[in-house]
Amino acid sequence: MLPPLPARPRDTDKSKMGRVLVVAGSHGMAGAAALSAEAAMRSGCGYVYIATASSVAPQLTTALPSAILRHSLRASQARLGWDDLPLIFDALRSVDAVVVGPGLGESCEEWLGEFLGRLEMVPTVFDADALNALSRRREWLQQLSRCHVITPHAGEASRLLGWGNDASRVNTARHSALSQLCTVTRATIVLKGADTLIAQRGAPTVTNTTGNAGLAKAGSGDVLSGIIGALMARGMRALDASIAAAWVHGRSADLLAAEVGEESYISSDLARALGRAFSDYQQAVSAT
Repeated sequence: MLPPLPARPRDTDKSKMGRVLVVAGSHGMAGAAALSAEAAMRSGCGYVYIATASSVAPQLTTALPSAILRHSLRASQARLGWDDLPLIFDALRSVDAVVVGPGLGESCEEWLGEFLGRLEMVPTVFDADALNALSRRREWLQQLSRCHVITPHAGEASRLLGWGNDASRVNTARHSALSQLCTVTRATIVLKGADTLIAQRGAPTVTNTTGNAGLAKAGSGDVLSGIIGALMARGMRALDASIAAAWVHGRSADLLAAEVGEESYISSDLARALGRAFSDYQQAVSAT
């Protein structure tokens, strides 16, 4: 059964609709931050903050004028570093949920552990480079709680399990890999791929029924992480937000495939199809 979306009262205002902090982007990877942040905006959030490197801030301001930027002070800085933790911590005080990882670069490992210490009770999605850091410091997985979400594809799941880069091992036994991930972390796991699987320790595994092969393009995961983050900021539990977001994300892909084919839609199109996908989700919830 699909979980219902949070209510959107007629007399609400932006301060009541949730605030997301997207910690993302680096030189050459502004697009990852933009995709995740735009998806969060188009998933009903009241505010979206982006903590990013100053070198990409102008691009993000142009792409997302309604986002609130928190960026490093040095104009030429290519990526967030240890010295930027105060600005990230400051932004964290204002938000209800966090997305961390898209386009950060591998150097995020140097400060992610310290950031993790501030996220114990904060609904957070760990994606992309944050997952790569967790795979190199697997003891951090044990620090994640039931308000956290990890969104690995098969290759990332393999590394998180200590299996190296053996994506085929995950793909040939997806349910087994998912079960093993549930033994090492309390976080909700969204194992991306054909028939995305969502699970949390002690809860039944959910198989997502929407989506198509056109999602196998760079950036589609950034969109998914933004949707999950927004739904958690709006008050959904991590597991429910992940189930709903995977369905909506896949439905966006299905709508686009019907229009232009699986080959031709791109990840930025997914965010712009979310309105129709959310409408279809509401209808699917009502029908169950």
